[in-house]
Amino acid sequence: MTGRVTKPNSTKQVKQNRPHILHLHSTFAAGGKELRCARLINAWGPNVGHSIVSAMPERMEAAQHILREIPVAYPGNFPSLVGKPTPGRLQKLARAMRGYDLILTYNWGSIDAVMAHTLFGQAMDLPPLIHHEDGFNEDELKRLKTSRNWYRRIALGRASGLVVPSEKLEEIALVDWAQPLGRVKHVPNGIPTANFTKKPRLDALRGVVKRKGENWVGTMAGLRKIKNLPRLVRAFAGLPEEWHLVIVGEGPEEDAIREEADRLDIGHRLHLPGFVPDPAKYVGLFDIFALSSDSEQFPISVIEAMAAGVAVVAPAVGDMLEIVSTPNLPYIAEAGDEIGFALSLRELAGNPGLRDKLGAANQEKARDEFDEKKMIDTYRRLYSSAMGRDKMG
Repeated sequence: MTGRVTKPNSTKQVKQNRPHILHLHSTFAAGGKELRCARLINAWGPNVGHSIVSAMPERMEAAQHILREIPVAYPGNFPSLVGKPTPGRLQKLARAMRGYDLILTYNWGSIDAVMAHTLFGQAMDLPPLIHHEDGFNEDELKRLKTSRNWYRRIALGRASGLVVPSEKLEEIALVDWAQPLGRVKHVPNGIPTANFTKKPRLDALRGVVKRKGENWVGTMAGLRKIKNLPRLVRAFAGLPEEWHLVIVGEGPEEDAIREEADRLDIGHRLHLPGFVPDPAKYVGLFDIFALSSDSEQFPISVIEAMAAGVAVVAPAVGDMLEIVSTPNLPYIAEAGDEIGFALSLRELAGNPGLRDKLGAANQEKARDEFDEKKMIDTYRRLYSSAMGRDKMG
């Protein structure tokens, strides 16, 4: 979904007797970190109020995943999170952060607010701040920018915590950003794994019905360059005619994906239904889940596929080798190895018994290690401690 978004609860006022949390996002589109934030907001319930600001105010789709009974505001007069970090602008950001009980910032797009908090937090008696980093965009794909590393080092100087979902990001935080061990919190992403065990309807994806005799390679991703979905199209092209490729998501690379499929004469087997909410209702339709990204840290989509009992083919980016089950490890190709990626896809496509075996092992690991209860409990303790409260709400 793009363009104008109806923002539920924006007129509800936050009662003074409940904690009020300010969320500053690089975007609030319906991506992994944003949907995680929405699930956490829902988990806290109506006894916690929230204000949500996006550096991209036109991308607020995740707001529709917040329960209507949750008191949420979307302040339209908050200073822009984007701009040059001049002292005057940072001071305006700091003033706008007064009056809350906790400030939560997310990714590079909110880092100026983190810097403002460090520079002016004590003088303005600002509430504690916890920063979250979930990964990088194309501009830091091959190498982290030295200037950004130094900026993060300074900006995070007074943060109460830095939350990362992957071991790789934890290492970057400790080494490249020189953060003290006690500040960095490694919290793996979690999902409601039980929701993914139900058998999906064959028409669960709008506009796409799984026909008898069909097999699906599927993925869920924003259609952005860093996801390298044309690579997935090329790897898929060699599969038999009964196989179809289903890419759930939306973004600027849709035309490039279609063009690659047409070039390889498989456009009739490519399906792009757009963004479809609630993956638990349809990810189990995939016979193979394929991730083709150039960069990931701890992709929630892979966990969702595992919870639905689906075998996974992916490059070894981020924590991928730690995420999938041991039997699935041989089908995680080296990062950048397009041939190995395609061979893994082809081998699993030709062996349904192996797919079932890997899917069962993945489902067990997702249930045991990546259920959202553990994640929610960890965030609950972290946020409550920062606010000096025994519990949220």
